[in-house]
Amino acid sequence: MKHTLRSLTAAAALALLSSTALSAEKVNIGVPSWTGAQAIAHLLKAVVETRIGGEAGMVPGNNATIFQAMDQGKGDIDVHPDVWLPNQEAFTKKYVDGTKTVTLSKNPYEGNQGFCVSKKFGEANKITDIADLGRPDVAAKMDSDGNGKGEMWIGAPGWASANVNEVKARDYGLLDFIEPVRAEESVKTARVKDSIAKDEGYAFYCYKPHAIWYMFDVQMLSEPKYDPANYIMVQPSDDPDWYNKSKVATKDALKNVQIAWSNSLKERSPAITEFFERFQLTADDVSSFAFEISGNGRDPAEVAKEWIEANPKRVDAWLGL
Repeated sequence: MKHTLRSLTAAAALALLSSTALSAEKVNIGVPSWTGAQAIAHLLKAVVETRIGGEAGMVPGNNATIFQAMDQGKGDIDVHPDVWLPNQEAFTKKYVDGTKTVTLSKNPYEGNQGFCVSKKFGEANKITDIADLGRPDVAAKMDSDGNGKGEMWIGAPGWASANVNEVKARDYGLLDFIEPVRAEESVKTARVKDSIAKDEGYAFYCYKPHAIWYMFDVQMLSEPKYDPANYIMVQPSDDPDWYNKSKVATKDALKNVQIAWSNSLKERSPAITEFFERFQLTADDVSSFAFEISGNGRDPAEVAKEWIEANPKRVDAWLGL
């Protein structure tokens, strides 16, 4: 009799464990290539695993791959951690507004892009606006190769934003004084560091969130307020005569950046979906994550765990506690 009871108890315990395992909430998180997105992906994973008790996989992919998987709703990829709008508007129009298979968070953080100089260089030369880079005295202090023009990094080869910035340099009337330079971002970062150390002038394309705000003391220059009538950008993929057909003489519109998830997730993992609905970060949060990962070379999972431990009230709010 005792043996039978023990067997029944063991069987019941095993059944309970099996039931718990089967009912455990699961999510597969898409991981795009840029540092900010990777940081947010690891933060989502850490909250799911340490606070919800669920399972979270990490699946590398580009925007098209992640949105297509969310649309299919099979669980291969359930969430995109860093959707930039209007940059990725083609995807949200297709899957959020069109097929209605993907949900976009209502809690975005703000993305901002422009041009920067070091605060020291800016204050010493009264540089506050993009037009100040066209002053001959400023341009001369940014001329490191002696060709008579100051250098300004406009982005990496292949970046759509670098094309925009090339048009901006022309339409802001800077080309007589400034030479637009394309190079990998690591080259830009090294040049910023070197220019500050040597007390030289340097200007560069910058954006928030980004690790640069925690690496160096820099400031973003003002530009004419965003005006769609003066922001007509044609990319090379659309027209070989893109440069001549484009006109960009205003600041870029501020971006809304948020997460998006497959609508099928709500039925499969309701607690994780509720967490996603409440999830919210700031641009400073993401800049800080990016700095720890790319600036200090730390493990993203370690950074995410550390942030959760340091911000319990915010995490509790995400979980509705």
